[in-house]
Amino acid sequence: MTMFSSRLALYLDLIRWNRPAGWLLLLWPSLSALWVAAGGWPGWHLLLVFVLGTILMRSAGCCVNDVADRDFDRHVKRTAQRPVTSGKVSVKEALALGAVLALLAFGLVLTTNTVTIAWSFAALAVTLIYPYAKRYVAMPQAVLGVAFSFGIPMAFAAVSGGGDSFSFSAVLDAVPWLAWAMLIGNLFWVLAYDTEYAMVDRDDDLKIGMKTSAITLGRFDVVAITAFYVLHLLIWTVLLIDRLHPWVWGATLLVAAVQVGWHYRLIRDRTREGCFRAFRMNHWLGFTVFAGVVLGHVAR
Repeated sequence: MTMFSSRLALYLDLIRWNRPAGWLLLLWPSLSALWVAAGGWPGWHLLLVFVLGTILMRSAGCCVNDVADRDFDRHVKRTAQRPVTSGKVSVKEALALGAVLALLAFGLVLTTNTVTIAWSFAALAVTLIYPYAKRYVAMPQAVLGVAFSFGIPMAFAAVSGGGDSFSFSAVLDAVPWLAWAMLIGNLFWVLAYDTEYAMVDRDDDLKIGMKTSAITLGRFDVVAITAFYVLHLLIWTVLLIDRLHPWVWGATLLVAAVQVGWHYRLIRDRTREGCFRAFRMNHWLGFTVFAGVVLGHVAR
């Protein structure tokens, strides 16, 4: 293997290229919001912007997260061999790569409109805050929930246009209350799957003093995760039922409910393997909801 290919392999490992579940968890709610905002097909331009932008920003977020957590990750079994933690990729390299990826994503945002550009700065700020929330916030997964849901208001801003004004009122008016309500509903889904993820590392996190929802919830973790899933689906149902074909959405909820029951079975014994498998399969729940939104618009 040449030096170039070996460095490329490390960079791809850094951005989790072989683990697409992470960016899929970001993508499905963003695309769902795009369809809701547009009342159906949003067009190829916005679809490509959000798909490529999601992949790029998730990759950039991995770079920032691994730099911020490098001193903690070496004490966690699952993360000890990450490129930055192991020293195979320097902090400067990781931050430079993250900056390039973020700039590429910003280039895509520049093809939309001024209000979407303005909201992209808020999204970036939350992304940068999250890695440090794990030191101070009892449930940092809530901060991640905002970061992983910010594609929702950005989708509404991209569809609405909002004119060419950078005024504070124009930026706020471009995102309706529906977008923020969907964000709150999606936040509960993030709480569910990232608490499953945190359960995998709970023993290690307790030793190093990291704060996670799995630690904060304690013996109520499984019940709370199940409740988070139900709240996500309930909130989105209340918000979207009048906009989608009811039978299509009903079928979507049935498929989603079966998956929630499966997740309960995977995590109820709190094994590392079961919790990690549950986390990795969450993108199928996101896809189910997205498919329901798309087909619900087609059938209406």
